[in-house]
Amino acid sequence: MAGCSSCSTTSGSGGCQNNGTCGTSDCNKMNSFDWLSHMGIPSVDTFDIVEVKFKGGRKDYFRNVNHLKLTTGDPVVVDVPNGHHIGYVSLQGELVRLQMQKRKIKNDDNILKIYRLANQKDLEKWEESKNREIPTLYRTKQIIDEVKLEMKLSDVEYQADNSKATFYYSADDRVDFRELIKILASEFKIRVEMRQISLRQEAGRLGGIGVCGRELCCSTWIHDFKSVSTSAARYQNLSLNPTKLSGQCGRLKCCLNYELDTYMSALEDIPNIEKPLLTEAGQAKLQKTDIFRKLMWFSYNNENNWYSIDCDRVKEIIEMNEEGKKPFSLELNDMMDVEDDKNKSNMDLEMLDKKFQSKNKKRKKRKPKPKAPNQSAGQQQQPKANQPNAPQENQGERQGNTPPRSRNQRRKPSNRKRGEGSPKPANASPQNKPARGPKSTPNKEPNTPQASNQRPKSNKRRNNNPRRKNNRGNQGNNNND
Repeated sequence: MAGCSSCSTTSGSGGCQNNGTCGTSDCNKMNSFDWLSHMGIPSVDTFDIVEVKFKGGRKDYFRNVNHLKLTTGDPVVVDVPNGHHIGYVSLQGELVRLQMQKRKIKNDDNILKIYRLANQKDLEKWEESKNREIPTLYRTKQIIDEVKLEMKLSDVEYQADNSKATFYYSADDRVDFRELIKILASEFKIRVEMRQISLRQEAGRLGGIGVCGRELCCSTWIHDFKSVSTSAARYQNLSLNPTKLSGQCGRLKCCLNYELDTYMSALEDIPNIEKPLLTEAGQAKLQKTDIFRKLMWFSYNNENNWYSIDCDRVKEIIEMNEEGKKPFSLELNDMMDVEDDKNKSNMDLEMLDKKFQSKNKKRKKRKPKPKAPNQSAGQQQQPKANQPNAPQENQGERQGNTPPRSRNQRRKPSNRKRGEGSPKPANASPQNKPARGPKSTPNKEPNTPQASNQRPKSNKRRNNNPRRKNNRGNQGNNNND
């Protein structure tokens, strides 16, 4: 028993042992799976008609008059008008009866018979005839251009006995190809049959990969092509873009009809909007509908902001408009509902405020900074010189013993630190600093000469004022006198 000619499996049981789905040379095109093959059906009642597959996914039915033991994928020689042809068994048994009823094919004498299983000689002769198909296709296209016929040649199929060739073409209008048939018959020495096919059938014969990433449905399992209209795209809320909705055949995709029934059943619960909804906020026009979530988007007076409400709310608004009533907005019926929403939002804000206030109370106080290490424990911090109650020491000696300063001289800033009693000598180096003790407190008795020679602080501030530099010399002279 011969194996599949397009697979590496050439021994053992007939066919490629893969139910015709080996994936090479049309083995998986228009395939069928016999799901009744393992059921206990009596052999006497087995249906004697077998489904046979040919090139391009074409299928036909033949009667097994000799009761041959066939397996899916076996090459068989069948009877055709004016000769014989070779095809592969695609389906047998009770499923063939169901397929014939579906395609409305009668079980009568018009069904041709199967001669035998194809042997190696039959297969070699068939391979020679198939090798002529591509050169014939190119040459026929050149002849069509020379004759100037408005037709598109898509495929050529030679019969297994190499006596007949079928030319498949597509055209928009009727074509007079009588002159073309004479030229082809004289050049190729065969009988010529011209068969017009639709664009969908043409795509199915050529095959290809769709936008979904899978093989075209028309080349795998679809055999009855139904009409597809643009209303199917409208029901599914698809954009009416021809480049996206059309397939490789140039027509609307067949898959638009797959989910159409599901969309039609889902649209039964969605209200039909024929005019805008009337509300106190304005007229609301329908912008978008989500069929499966049952949500509808509206906008007021063609604004850019869309508001989504469910279908039950839309039905309620439509009933109110029919009664002559207008709701406050799409979401609310009265103004009181708006105030309730505001109060709820204010309650939320108050809850947040209380939450943050409780967090602020729980925060710990900052620890005081530690004292500087250079200050002793018994040393007290003395008030600054610019404070009003700070005593001034040895001011009388400074005023009486220091010479008057010139106008260009300026008082240098004091380098004494807080808590130090003696000034820094002029010739003292930074390395040999004298030891500094605690600052002595001045004598506050009014009879001491130091207390009598002290000047009020207001005069000192006036002397330190840069605007009174001109009077410093005179004051010094008066003190010396």
